[in-house]
Amino acid sequence: MYGWIWRHLPGNTLVRGLLSFALALAAVYVLFQHVFPWAEPLLPFSDVTVDEGRAGTGRER
Repeated sequence: MYGWIWRHLPGNTLVRGLLSFALALAAVYVLFQHVFPWAEPLLPFSDVTVDEGRAGTGRER
């Protein structure tokens, strides 16, 4: 997939590198602004399995 993108970008190696960096930044922006906020209610972040009434030492025997 990355090879296909690299071959289809215009310009020399420097221009392709800058365009690749811009595409990566655009992908990160879209993920953080649209995809992650949409998916957050669907993910079980608030489902905890720790019992509040029992404090452990953190060591297993």
